[in-house]
Amino acid sequence: MRVMGFVAAVLVGLGVWAAPAEAAVNIQVDLSTQTMHVRSGTGEAYDWPVSTARMGYVTPNGHYGVQSLQAMHYSRKYHNSPMPHSIFFKGGYAIHGTYATASLGAAASHGCVRLSPGHAAQLYGMVKAEGASINIVGSRPGRGDVQVARRRSVEPETVAYADDDRPVAARHTRHRDRDYARQTRYGEPALGYAPARRAPSYGDWMENPFGAVLSGY
Repeated sequence: MRVMGFVAAVLVGLGVWAAPAEAAVNIQVDLSTQTMHVRSGTGEAYDWPVSTARMGYVTPNGHYGVQSLQAMHYSRKYHNSPMPHSIFFKGGYAIHGTYATASLGAAASHGCVRLSPGHAAQLYGMVKAEGASINIVGSRPGRGDVQVARRRSVEPETVAYADDDRPVAARHTRHRDRDYARQTRYGEPALGYAPARRAPSYGDWMENPFGAVLSGY
Protein backbone atom coordinates (compact mmCIF):
# COMPACT_ATOMS: atom_id res chain seq x y z
CA MET A 1 0.00 0.00 0.00
CA ARG A 2 2.85 2.33 0.87
CA VAL A 3 4.52 1.42 -2.43
CA MET A 4 1.39 2.34 -4.40
CA GLY A 5 1.14 5.64 -2.57
CA PHE A 6 4.79 6.37 -3.32
CA VAL A 7 4.32 5.59 -7.03
CA ALA A 8 1.26 7.85 -7.19
CA ALA A 9 3.18 10.68 -5.55
CA VAL A 10 6.03 10.28 -8.05
CA LEU A 11 3.62 10.37 -11.00
CA VAL A 12 1.97 13.52 -9.71
CA GLY A 13 5.38 15.10 -9.19
CA LEU A 14 6.31 14.33 -12.80
CA GLY A 15 3.10 15.91 -14.07
CA VAL A 16 1.70 12.60 -15.33
CA TRP A 17 -2.10 12.65 -15.40
CA ALA A 18 -4.04 9.52 -14.55
CA ALA A 19 -7.53 9.25 -16.06
CA PRO A 20 -10.45 8.64 -13.67
CA ALA A 21 -11.82 5.10 -13.67
CA GLU A 22 -14.97 6.24 -15.49
CA ALA A 23 -14.99 9.16 -17.92
CA ALA A 24 -17.82 11.54 -17.13
CA VAL A 25 -17.37 14.22 -19.80
CA ASN A 26 -18.61 13.40 -23.28
CA ILE A 27 -17.03 15.37 -26.13
CA GLN A 28 -18.34 15.12 -29.68
CA VAL A 29 -16.65 16.94 -32.55
CA ASP A 30 -18.58 17.26 -35.81
CA LEU A 31 -16.23 17.93 -38.71
CA SER A 32 -19.12 18.74 -41.05
CA THR A 33 -20.35 21.67 -38.95
CA GLN A 34 -17.04 22.54 -37.23
CA THR A 35 -18.68 22.40 -33.82
CA MET A 36 -18.04 20.65 -30.52
CA HIS A 37 -20.79 19.44 -28.20
CA VAL A 38 -19.78 18.86 -24.59
CA ARG A 39 -21.83 17.25 -21.84
CA SER A 40 -20.48 17.00 -18.31
CA GLY A 41 -21.22 14.34 -15.73
CA THR A 42 -23.50 16.78 -13.91
CA GLY A 43 -25.61 17.40 -17.01
CA GLU A 44 -24.14 20.72 -18.15
CA ALA A 45 -24.08 21.03 -21.94
CA TYR A 46 -22.11 23.32 -24.25
CA ASP A 47 -21.82 23.88 -28.00
CA TRP A 48 -18.64 25.59 -29.19
CA PRO A 49 -17.17 26.42 -32.62
CA VAL A 50 -13.93 24.64 -33.49
CA SER A 51 -11.37 24.46 -36.27
CA THR A 52 -10.25 21.06 -37.55
CA ALA A 53 -8.04 19.93 -40.43
CA ARG A 54 -8.06 22.06 -43.55
CA MET A 55 -7.62 20.71 -47.09
CA GLY A 56 -4.59 18.43 -47.35
CA TYR A 57 -4.66 17.39 -43.68
CA VAL A 58 -6.74 15.02 -41.54
CA THR A 59 -8.52 15.10 -38.21
CA PRO A 60 -9.09 11.39 -37.53
CA ASN A 61 -12.65 10.14 -37.08
CA GLY A 62 -13.32 7.68 -34.29
CA HIS A 63 -13.84 7.14 -30.58
CA TYR A 64 -10.96 8.02 -28.27
CA GLY A 65 -10.00 8.34 -24.65
CA VAL A 66 -7.68 10.96 -23.19
CA GLN A 67 -4.00 10.02 -23.47
CA SER A 68 -2.49 13.00 -21.67
CA LEU A 69 -3.08 16.57 -20.55
CA GLN A 70 -0.66 19.48 -20.83
CA ALA A 71 -1.53 22.93 -19.53
CA MET A 72 0.87 24.41 -22.11
CA HIS A 73 2.40 22.49 -24.98
CA TYR A 74 4.67 23.86 -27.70
CA SER A 75 4.53 22.20 -31.11
CA ARG A 76 8.01 21.13 -32.18
CA LYS A 77 6.62 20.30 -35.62
CA TYR A 78 5.19 23.77 -36.21
CA HIS A 79 7.78 26.31 -35.06
CA ASN A 80 7.20 25.83 -31.30
CA SER A 81 3.75 27.33 -31.68
CA PRO A 82 1.80 27.46 -28.39
CA MET A 83 -1.01 24.96 -27.77
CA PRO A 84 -2.60 26.01 -24.46
CA HIS A 85 -4.68 23.49 -22.48
CA SER A 86 -3.88 20.53 -24.71
CA ILE A 87 -5.95 17.36 -24.39
CA PHE A 88 -4.13 14.67 -26.39
CA PHE A 89 -6.28 11.83 -27.68
CA LYS A 90 -4.26 10.14 -30.46
CA GLY A 91 -0.50 10.53 -30.78
CA GLY A 92 0.16 14.16 -31.68
CA TYR A 93 -3.53 14.99 -32.17
CA ALA A 94 -5.02 17.18 -29.46
CA ILE A 95 -7.88 19.45 -28.54
CA HIS A 96 -6.34 22.77 -27.52
CA GLY A 97 -6.75 26.51 -27.41
CA THR A 98 -5.87 28.77 -30.32
CA TYR A 99 -5.32 32.49 -30.65
CA ALA A 100 -6.50 32.42 -34.27
CA THR A 101 -10.10 32.77 -33.15
CA ALA A 102 -11.20 34.36 -36.44
CA SER A 103 -10.87 30.92 -38.08
CA LEU A 104 -13.09 29.09 -35.57
CA GLY A 105 -16.11 27.57 -37.26
CA ALA A 106 -14.10 26.66 -40.37
CA ALA A 107 -11.52 24.00 -41.26
CA ALA A 108 -8.14 25.66 -40.69
CA SER A 109 -5.75 23.40 -38.73
CA HIS A 110 -3.15 20.74 -39.52
CA GLY A 111 -5.29 18.12 -37.78
CA CYS A 112 -5.77 19.23 -34.18
CA VAL A 113 -9.12 20.40 -32.85
CA ARG A 114 -8.88 24.09 -31.95
CA LEU A 115 -11.01 25.95 -29.44
CA SER A 116 -11.02 29.53 -28.22
CA PRO A 117 -8.63 30.00 -25.26
CA GLY A 118 -11.51 30.40 -22.80
CA HIS A 119 -13.39 27.31 -23.95
CA ALA A 120 -10.18 25.28 -24.04
CA ALA A 121 -9.38 26.24 -20.43
CA GLN A 122 -12.91 25.37 -19.31
CA LEU A 123 -12.86 22.01 -21.08
CA TYR A 124 -9.38 21.23 -19.74
CA GLY A 125 -10.58 21.75 -16.16
CA MET A 126 -13.61 19.52 -16.70
CA VAL A 127 -11.57 16.73 -18.28
CA LYS A 128 -8.87 16.91 -15.62
CA ALA A 129 -11.47 16.47 -12.90
CA GLU A 130 -13.78 13.94 -14.55
CA GLY A 131 -12.02 12.33 -17.51
CA ALA A 132 -13.56 12.27 -20.97
CA SER A 133 -14.58 10.23 -23.96
CA ILE A 134 -14.05 11.87 -27.35
CA ASN A 135 -16.04 11.14 -30.50
CA ILE A 136 -15.09 12.67 -33.84
CA VAL A 137 -17.69 12.33 -36.59
CA GLY A 138 -18.55 13.81 -39.97
CA SER A 139 -16.27 14.96 -42.76
CA ARG A 140 -14.37 18.12 -43.70
CA PRO A 141 -16.55 20.94 -45.08
CA GLY A 142 -16.67 21.52 -48.83
CA ARG A 143 -14.89 24.12 -50.90
CA GLY A 144 -17.52 26.80 -50.26
CA ASP A 145 -16.92 26.62 -46.53
CA VAL A 146 -13.17 26.81 -47.08
CA GLN A 147 -13.65 30.03 -49.05
CA VAL A 148 -15.63 31.48 -46.14
CA ALA A 149 -12.80 30.59 -43.80
CA ARG A 150 -10.32 32.33 -46.09
CA ARG A 151 -12.41 35.49 -46.15
CA ARG A 152 -12.56 35.45 -42.36
CA SER A 153 -8.78 35.24 -42.10
CA VAL A 154 -8.13 38.30 -44.29
CA GLU A 155 -8.15 40.67 -41.30
CA PRO A 156 -4.68 40.97 -39.70
CA GLU A 157 -4.10 39.11 -36.45
CA THR A 158 -1.92 40.72 -33.81
CA VAL A 159 -1.61 37.69 -31.51
CA ALA A 160 0.64 34.63 -31.66
CA TYR A 161 -0.44 31.80 -33.93
CA ALA A 162 -1.33 28.35 -32.61
CA ASP A 163 -0.36 24.79 -33.54
CA ASP A 164 -0.30 25.20 -37.28
CA ASP A 165 -1.12 28.84 -37.95
CA ARG A 166 1.29 30.31 -40.45
CA PRO A 167 2.73 33.79 -39.87
CA VAL A 168 0.30 36.48 -40.97
CA ALA A 169 2.79 38.01 -43.44
CA ALA A 170 3.16 34.69 -45.28
CA ARG A 171 -0.59 34.20 -45.37
CA HIS A 172 -1.27 37.67 -46.78
CA THR A 173 1.51 37.35 -49.36
CA ARG A 174 -0.21 34.25 -50.69
CA HIS A 175 -3.50 36.14 -51.03
CA ARG A 176 -1.86 39.06 -52.81
CA ASP A 177 -0.13 36.75 -55.28
CA ARG A 178 -3.37 34.90 -55.94
CA ASP A 179 -5.39 38.11 -56.47
CA TYR A 180 -2.71 39.52 -58.78
CA ALA A 181 -2.75 36.33 -60.83
CA ARG A 182 -6.51 36.63 -61.24
CA GLN A 183 -6.13 40.11 -62.73
CA THR A 184 -3.68 38.89 -65.37
CA ARG A 185 -5.31 37.11 -68.31
CA TYR A 186 -3.55 34.48 -70.29
CA GLY A 187 -1.66 35.99 -73.20
CA GLU A 188 -1.84 39.55 -71.83
CA PRO A 189 0.95 41.46 -70.06
CA ALA A 190 0.76 41.73 -66.27
CA LEU A 191 -0.71 44.94 -64.90
CA GLY A 192 1.85 47.63 -64.20
CA TYR A 193 4.09 46.73 -67.11
CA ALA A 194 4.13 48.14 -70.63
CA PRO A 195 3.21 45.59 -73.32
CA ALA A 196 6.11 44.01 -75.12
CA ARG A 197 6.76 45.62 -78.50
CA ARG A 198 7.13 43.39 -81.53
CA ALA A 199 10.19 43.93 -83.69
CA PRO A 200 9.26 45.08 -87.24
CA SER A 201 9.26 42.24 -89.75
CA TYR A 202 10.65 42.31 -93.27
CA GLY A 203 7.09 42.70 -94.56
CA ASP A 204 6.56 45.76 -92.34
CA TRP A 205 9.76 47.31 -93.69
CA MET A 206 8.70 46.67 -97.27
CA GLU A 207 5.33 48.40 -96.68
CA ASN A 208 6.72 51.38 -94.77
CA PRO A 209 10.52 51.43 -94.56
CA PHE A 210 10.66 54.87 -92.96
CA GLY A 211 7.92 54.17 -90.42
CA ALA A 212 9.61 50.94 -89.36
CA VAL A 213 12.89 52.73 -88.73
CA LEU A 214 11.23 55.57 -86.84
CA SER A 215 9.13 53.33 -84.63
CA GLY A 216 11.66 53.55 -81.81
CA TYR A 217 12.07 49.82 -81.23
